[in-house]
Amino acid sequence: MKLKKINPNLQKGLVESGLDEANEIQEDTFSIIKSGADCMVISPQGTGKTSTIVINVLQQLVAEGEESPRALIIVEDKAKVLEVEAMFDKLGQYNKLQVYGVHEKGDMEYDKNYISTGIDVLVGTPEKLANMFSTAGFNVNRLKMFIVDDADTLLKQRHETKMMRISNSITKTQRLVFTDKYTERVEVFADKLLLEPEIFDYTEE
Repeated sequence: MKLKKINPNLQKGLVESGLDEANEIQEDTFSIIKSGADCMVISPQGTGKTSTIVINVLQQLVAEGEESPRALIIVEDKAKVLEVEAMFDKLGQYNKLQVYGVHEKGDMEYDKNYISTGIDVLVGTPEKLANMFSTAGFNVNRLKMFIVDDADTLLKQRHETKMMRISNSITKTQRLVFTDKYTERVEVFADKLLLEPEIFDYTEE
């Protein structure tokens, strides 16, 4: 995959997974996300937003296995948690990041104990993450990336307060929002969450 200054281990994993060419979103956003800027990506379902998230997290983080995660990815449900975990396994086979997913059907104590052994990336649903962050005492100041996938769906499900509570507990981090549609709710949420964001809109004809 031809992306400027891409991590060699990531490049190897992408090629072996059959991703030889970057799609439009991946190519357009790679350098900007790598710079640390806040971003919002608006693009229809099935255009590669989730793979863009995974690729950029793999690019940004080096495997350290610290007690507190350095990337947090919020997704809508258990199925999406499992999808993202599988994508990290596939694309990041040479990066060795420790990725762990949490959702309402998991055991809270087991999840907290596992995370305390050292992970790099935490993927989860808003409700489970909000409960964990309010009780587990993670060092959120270690977070380098705060990412919301499927923002329009999560806001329809009225998870804004939970997501903002988590975000407000973090003093400084890069924040990224990915959404299928740019609704009024998404606009209000992005205004609260993002600082001078770069906006990539692929819904315009």
